[in-house]
Amino acid sequence: MNKKNVIVIGGGAAGFFAAINCSQSPDIKVTILEKSSKLLSKVRVSGGGRCNVTHACFDNVNLIKNYPRGEKELRSAFSRFSTSDTINWFKQRGVELKTETDGRMFPLTDSSETIINCFLRETEKNNVSIKLNVSVEEIIKNENDTFTLKADGGGTFECDKLIIATGGNSKTEAYNWLVKLGHSISKPVPSLFTFNMPGNDITKLMGVAVPHTKVRVTGTKLETEGPIMITHWGMSGPAILKASAWGARILSDTNYKFTALISWLPMHTEEKIKIEFNNQREENSSKMILSNCPFDLPKRLWEHLVQKANISDTVRWADLPKKNANLLSHFLMNDEYKVDGKTTFKEEFVTCGGISLKEIDFGTMQSKIVPALYFSGEIIDVDGVTGGFNFQNAWSTSWIAAKNII
Repeated sequence: MNKKNVIVIGGGAAGFFAAINCSQSPDIKVTILEKSSKLLSKVRVSGGGRCNVTHACFDNVNLIKNYPRGEKELRSAFSRFSTSDTINWFKQRGVELKTETDGRMFPLTDSSETIINCFLRETEKNNVSIKLNVSVEEIIKNENDTFTLKADGGGTFECDKLIIATGGNSKTEAYNWLVKLGHSISKPVPSLFTFNMPGNDITKLMGVAVPHTKVRVTGTKLETEGPIMITHWGMSGPAILKASAWGARILSDTNYKFTALISWLPMHTEEKIKIEFNNQREENSSKMILSNCPFDLPKRLWEHLVQKANISDTVRWADLPKKNANLLSHFLMNDEYKVDGKTTFKEEFVTCGGISLKEIDFGTMQSKIVPALYFSGEIIDVDGVTGGFNFQNAWSTSWIAAKNII
């Protein structure tokens, strides 16, 4: 009996996971086509080179809340292949995962090479063919429901089933070869990015991390909480990245020029801050404000805010003028920053946009327009916040596509 030919386009996380799971059937011959000379690039750099495999969220109702786009559809996908299934899949192949305090999960080795080596072993063991530097330019659907793929440079490939797992792309025209098949594209825009604040004094605090903040974008309903990291170009960290994900389209429409309000003390109210200031006047009256912060804030940030409130280095708590106290309280609760531009990290680029969710059956990951064509991973208009959620989308959708083909 002739084997069924399956081609997976894309040598990234989703592509490998789909190919490996397809290859579990002895009746299927699997080939991965990768347009570049590199495999698993995002896996290699994810989590600072440690690979943030997934997130320790085992309740699917809560898990789907981490996806600005695709929440409804992923409820179905995660019911078929969940976070627990991901952990077990890797464990069965000798890769143990560990959970960090923020819920992110990494291999015990703290090395992305552990995941890469696992994938490469599995493809070799199951005779998955990998072809590099093959850029597919056109997909032709044949009358017998098979496919002919035309590659740049003149090569052609034939297959019975086709999985597209090429990841996201920032350019709409990069999807033209899929539009020709009848699919429509939700316009791609960056989803995970940091806020640029050129010329702002806050950038002098590069390296300062604040564990709990609240971020709001004026003129919108965007509001997130979490850590912030101050960088030499502006602000990063989970709170900023979450805001960029949930506000991907809104912030794109502003051309990345907007105002961000930062609460450095989100668990406080201005009234509580004023009470604390009064306590300091009574208990630490002779101490300098600049060197005596009553809150759990980094020293350099406190000094920055004190100076921003026009409080000189030699002012004692007993001598704090009401006007300056009000200013300092305001900056602690509603610190305003003009954002002008964004910074994305090329290797870990995440997009909002891709194949329209309405055109995919999430029970099988098969196209509703072209039979025997499947999609998985970030090429779909699904994206998650930072923390392992984008990989979980890749694992679940790829597994479903593979199992439906088998």
